[in-house]
Amino acid sequence: MTPRPRIALTAGEPAGIGPDLCIQLAQHEIACQLTVIADPELLAERANMLRLPLRIDCADAVESPASHKPGRLRVLPVKRAQATRCGHPDPANSGYVLDTLRLATRHCMAGFFDAMVTAPVHKGVINDAGIAFSGHTEFIADITGGAPVMLLATPGLRVALATTHLPLRDVSAAITADSLTRVIRILHRDLHHRFSIPQPNILVCGLNPHAGEGGHLGREEIDIIEPVLQHLRSVGLSLQGPLPADTLFTPKYLDQADAVLAMYHDQGLPVLKYKGFGQAVNITLGLPIIRTSVDHGTALDLAGSGKANLGSLRFAIETAIAMTSTHSPS
Repeated sequence: MTPRPRIALTAGEPAGIGPDLCIQLAQHEIACQLTVIADPELLAERANMLRLPLRIDCADAVESPASHKPGRLRVLPVKRAQATRCGHPDPANSGYVLDTLRLATRHCMAGFFDAMVTAPVHKGVINDAGIAFSGHTEFIADITGGAPVMLLATPGLRVALATTHLPLRDVSAAITADSLTRVIRILHRDLHHRFSIPQPNILVCGLNPHAGEGGHLGREEIDIIEPVLQHLRSVGLSLQGPLPADTLFTPKYLDQADAVLAMYHDQGLPVLKYKGFGQAVNITLGLPIIRTSVDHGTALDLAGSGKANLGSLRFAIETAIAMTSTHSPS
């Protein structure tokens, strides 16, 4: 019998819905060996608040985990600096949040886990603690040495990003021939190796309105994007574009596509989240490990209320499990 994949789940911002989601998840059957990386006291407190049964089994990552059982959680303990009030994040706990991510990442690198799944963190609170932090994607890449590409997916649509968490005024300068070539190659490779798509067909957005309107609305398409696409097509990649983003996200194009590459965060993700919010997953490509995450934030106003939607976390775990079966190291 094939052993179930070993998944590490970080609980995210302690004042948000991450702990709630871990506890709600624990009530269900899960087709993996799950380990939550969090403060056990936090999980016990939140379970009492939610009035959900929870037995916590503290363990070490090197121990062989058992298959998940409803009502129980295997927990790799990390202690908070301060007690938690739902909806009121404390910058003092930022080190704790990053310690859970660091531990999950390093244990994946060491082979103790097959994949990691992350609940949402609050970037602003971590920065308020004086820690430079732009997001999970960049933080994990700093540890693994990978070249990250952000991909969000929901049934029927995958959207990758050429740039991630940048102010809009910095986007154009960040799109270079080298960076765009790297992102497209990683996207093509991981669609093939991790999603078992033999010859991925990728749609590429232009940066400017109407994809630059022949240079009248910007020259990035002419000077950078199209030359990169021509070169990569010449070596066998299936790429369409650069296409205007306002018409690309229509059935005429999407029905034949395996993924869309958007030039910046808010060009592609609003469409994906409109289509599948709560049933979408954030996947980091280009790393030597498998990492997925939810498609939403910390929802501080819902913490401890019992109203958090479990859908995205379940989809993130299901995606991580599926990716472990096709994972091919690059």
